[in-house]
Amino acid sequence: MAIKKGDKIKADYEGRFDDKSGEIFDTSTHGDHSHPIEFEVGVGQVIPGFDSAVLGKNIGDEVEITIKPEDAYGERKEELEQKIPKSALPKGQEPKPEMILVLNAPNGQQIPVKIKSVDSEFITIDINHPLAGKTLYFKIKILEIN
Repeated sequence: MAIKKGDKIKADYEGRFDDKSGEIFDTSTHGDHSHPIEFEVGVGQVIPGFDSAVLGKNIGDEVEITIKPEDAYGERKEELEQKIPKSALPKGQEPKPEMILVLNAPNGQQIPVKIKSVDSEFITIDINHPLAGKTLYFKIKILEIN
């Protein structure tokens, strides 16, 4: 049975930067443990390139794909780098470059942001997704179709 939009599937995957020889950024198999991804195809639960790669596949199929930024986490946007006053942080928290903070959006959603730089008064944060602007390579194996 070929996968179609609306099917719920389970798949193992390995995500690398750029090509087969790149650094692994995520995987569903950690040593002896497997935690397959489960999602409904075609409804935006995963990045568009991953979603479209599984369409038409069957249980047991393996696919290797390259996903450009526009079909992954988008291009980096410089306007998503912002300065905030150090005083906006909770007391006792010493910000450092590369540290990840979690900000609360007005709608209550929590957004992870990366600290790019720190000076005496301000912190420059980057709200871009950490994988924005990157070409990604995935190996995907279809395990179940429901």
